[in-house]
Amino acid sequence: MAQEKIAETVGDGKAAFQREMIFPIGEPNTDYAKYFIGNSYLAPISKEQIPFNNVTFEPGCRNNWHIHHATKGGGQMLVCVAGKGWYQEEGKPAVQMLPGDVIHIPANVKHWHGAAADSWFAHLAFEVPGENTSNEWLEPVTEEEYNRLGK
Repeated sequence: MAQEKIAETVGDGKAAFQREMIFPIGEPNTDYAKYFIGNSYLAPISKEQIPFNNVTFEPGCRNNWHIHHATKGGGQMLVCVAGKGWYQEEGKPAVQMLPGDVIHIPANVKHWHGAAADSWFAHLAFEVPGENTSNEWLEPVTEEEYNRLGK
């Protein structure tokens, strides 16, 4: 019974969140699920010129620490489109993300991003073109690290 109530609440929250956002939530992000704590969704928005996706995170969901490597150019750009989330570079305080916020992540910088504990979160993710680009997925963000952020 409790599991059914949780599933109903998540489903209701997802539907309400979709109404807040102009981009689709997309499908479960199963290809990258092993690099996330919690559930995320992926919706390709454009596959031309500079491909980008809308990535949606359920409350508390975040990706592992990771690095977008490049020998020239590269990196990532995030544009928050709905909800409330976090972005953090290694060795720096976390930055709260709200709709309209833009985060520029240089190549070769270890970081993570995800939803606040009490909010759905969605951002557009742009891979910045560069030379010899690759992504390196690292360790999960620990519960201790995440809980220090507050809500």
